[in-house]
Amino acid sequence: MTGSYTKMWESLGLDLEAHDRLLQAIPPAYGEVYLNQENRPKGMEYFDFVINEIHGLRIQELQDHKAGGGKVIGAFCVFVPEEIVRAAGGICIGLCSGAEIGFDLAEKVLPRSICPLIKSFMGFKLARVCPYFESCDLVVGETTCDGKKKAFEILSDYVPVHVMEVPQMKREKDRSLWAGEVREFMARMEKYTGNRVTEDSLRRAVREVNAKREALMRLAGLRKNSPAPISGKDSLLINQIAMYDDVGRFTAKVNELCDELEIRVREGRGIREQGPRIVITGTPMAVPNWKVPHIIESSGAVVVAEELCTGLRYFENTVNEAGENLDRMIDYIADRYLDINCACFTPNRGRLERLISLVDEYGADGVIHCSLTFCDPYAVESYRVEQALREKGIPLLKIETDYGQGDSGQLKTRIEAFLEMIGRSGE
Repeated sequence: MTGSYTKMWESLGLDLEAHDRLLQAIPPAYGEVYLNQENRPKGMEYFDFVINEIHGLRIQELQDHKAGGGKVIGAFCVFVPEEIVRAAGGICIGLCSGAEIGFDLAEKVLPRSICPLIKSFMGFKLARVCPYFESCDLVVGETTCDGKKKAFEILSDYVPVHVMEVPQMKREKDRSLWAGEVREFMARMEKYTGNRVTEDSLRRAVREVNAKREALMRLAGLRKNSPAPISGKDSLLINQIAMYDDVGRFTAKVNELCDELEIRVREGRGIREQGPRIVITGTPMAVPNWKVPHIIESSGAVVVAEELCTGLRYFENTVNEAGENLDRMIDYIADRYLDINCACFTPNRGRLERLISLVDEYGADGVIHCSLTFCDPYAVESYRVEQALREKGIPLLKIETDYGQGDSGQLKTRIEAFLEMIGRSGE
């Protein structure tokens, strides 16, 4: 891939030497985590191809879009309404924030003891190793935590940033505030792209993004079967890719994979014949953060659901398509996004209730709560999660980690002990 895209990367202003080191590190890690799996669905070949071309073909597509006058809008959070970006003729992409890249540079503008996700997105920008970041005409931030909202102020020194205020509660006045933020965002997109959002363009965008969500929900539904027809690692990878791949192509490929998985279910074939079934919850896991799911599944369990922003929170609810006019359609979009159970909300009973229902729906034997170090919202809320699950007799393991591999041995020991414990309790 390197030779054919070097000129493109150079035109984007990447640090080519640092970028080459990054690309050289990805294949061995990906091979160990993904390609060594046994009994893997054939439909995963497309998603392997996407990762192999992670800084190639998709980046070229973005450059072609920009060459035709289009805009590329970057986001770090599931609260950014992709429908509005698409209705204005833009492409919305999720940005890199899942690896220890450029931390030395990030620490020159950020505290050392800050969430790795925040330090990661700043490091990717300052180190100039992410062609997605360098392709963005505008980055959309949000106020889901204090660290991010202050970091976006600093990030605006390097790239244009628009920040959406996500309310911290879900009262009627909070819903009104959020609906206003969505309308302001639409006005910004219209001005930035030079394209007016119309009823037709927004209705089409809503249907396209809903179709992507429905494909992912179809995949999630198939994981309720026992044995599970696909690994949790592969499902996480698909959810990560959903945030930057072409929407129509991605939707088609997920549905093709689901066709294959339905055959597996009818034949009783799974990725693993037995082993504990686990729900993961907590901080989102961005590419290439596959550490914890890999440890869980290489220890004999299977992850059957992710109550994560790189999981069910991203696609679980669709936008109501019955809006009779533009104003009503915006209200429905705002409603859909405010129903996300982010830990930024107080109280956040919806997340606790959803976790309990997921254990039942997916026949899970336990829950692993994984929060990034210094991720205060999820680390603090893990206490309420523990209370709620204990009342229902649901086993829980709470872990904190970062993007490094230094704690992998300790995590494996703790996870194996947890799996052994729930295995004994199920006998």
